[in-house]
Amino acid sequence: MSHLLAKYPAAITDFYGSGTPCVYKTGPVWPVAQGPQSQKIRRAARPIYKHGIAPIWLDTAWSIVAELETFQVDWNAVDPLAYANAGQAALIWEFVITIGVKPLSLVYETAVAAAKVVDGILEAAGFPEIQVAFIESVYRRQGKLMSFDPTYELQGIPGLRKPFTPTLGLANAPYKSPYYEGTGGLYLRLNTDESDKRTVLLTCAHVAHPPPLFDNKEYTRKFGSQLREDIILLGGGSFNDSVEDIMKFIGDQSKAIASWETHLRRIPEPAEGEAVGVTAKRKELTDLIAAAKDKIRAVNELHSHVTKNHTTTASRIFGFVLHCAKIEVGSDGFMYDWALIQIDDDRVEMKDLKGNQVFVGGNKTAIDWENYMFAQLHDRHDFHVPDDLLLHIQDYVREAEFRDPHNYDVHNVKTLLAVKNGRTTGTTFGRVNGLESITRHYPEHGIEVKAVEIVVCSYDTKTGENDKFSDEGDSGRL
Repeated sequence: MSHLLAKYPAAITDFYGSGTPCVYKTGPVWPVAQGPQSQKIRRAARPIYKHGIAPIWLDTAWSIVAELETFQVDWNAVDPLAYANAGQAALIWEFVITIGVKPLSLVYETAVAAAKVVDGILEAAGFPEIQVAFIESVYRRQGKLMSFDPTYELQGIPGLRKPFTPTLGLANAPYKSPYYEGTGGLYLRLNTDESDKRTVLLTCAHVAHPPPLFDNKEYTRKFGSQLREDIILLGGGSFNDSVEDIMKFIGDQSKAIASWETHLRRIPEPAEGEAVGVTAKRKELTDLIAAAKDKIRAVNELHSHVTKNHTTTASRIFGFVLHCAKIEVGSDGFMYDWALIQIDDDRVEMKDLKGNQVFVGGNKTAIDWENYMFAQLHDRHDFHVPDDLLLHIQDYVREAEFRDPHNYDVHNVKTLLAVKNGRTTGTTFGRVNGLESITRHYPEHGIEVKAVEIVVCSYDTKTGENDKFSDEGDSGRL
């Protein structure tokens, strides 16, 4: 990042922990950890609720966008967020409008000039204390199956098995372009008539019809004679990642067994009258070794099934594009970017389909669910751990709750908490921002869609890492 550091020394430290380089930020200089061995200060984005700018925010944001285009800034998102040191008290934060730009596209001098104009807009609106930052970020690209049994008694197995099943959060991609991957978000029935058994999966239009490969127009498969546009479970990248996870699990268990066996050999053979602690330790190690061998046996069976039945892309076809909407902005300012994938009954065992339940396990546990989603004791009146870590989708969030949430985060601040399972990042927890963002999509493909979106901030805790809530490949997830 030498091209940034030469002009702006805080390019790395301003948003350290997010992997986001900063071109320039207005306002006071943020503190930096001192000393060559000192740990860097991690900063995390947090949502903003009930701020004074809320009633005029969208008008202000569109004014900012207009000025950015006057400067010919190649921007992709305007996000209003609170930034604080990770783990810091909730009341200590800075309001920053971050403007994402294409890497290497914005020179320091232009960033300074544009930031000055944005500062003027904020000052005229009565909020001179709000800071402005230009950050480099990439454009948001959106790169018979097994049944899912989350009750499997061996720990870790459900998370490895889940990617190869049609459980929500399923990674999918077009058969003809398997490296444009996304995530399935919701199952729907096409008809209330019981004689019509068709089931569809909701995902994004840019997943079903990637902009580089398809024209941006509405498409519907109306007749059986039309050529099918097949969709597969697990594109090339996610299939390889899932198989690698299986192999890593087997390797880790084998290493653990070797370590436990070394300790076991140091314990004398059973003898009458031996110390209770020696007997207990021998049993503990013996049980651990036996359990690990059972896990390896089960995961080897999973690996064998996957390699025999799902290695080719054709073997992972589970449906086809029934309808793909044109990517455009509606009258409400939000993006319309959706597609329906019709499920093939002969490729999915419909009686085993879990329906609209999101697996919130895998890389998260029941303890994580409690610690992140119900962090405060006084906020546990409706607390429960989802059975088998399958969260049933029952309703949608009303707009009022986006502005005035009911639950509390780790800092005991009212926050709208979120969870999702996606192709790339698995299960992650987050906090919904109370102010809208403005984003720009696909200018490189001649579409240039500007839309209103709502950001979900990654959930930083006092002990957890400030991981991303979602990443490339998670599009369409729920």
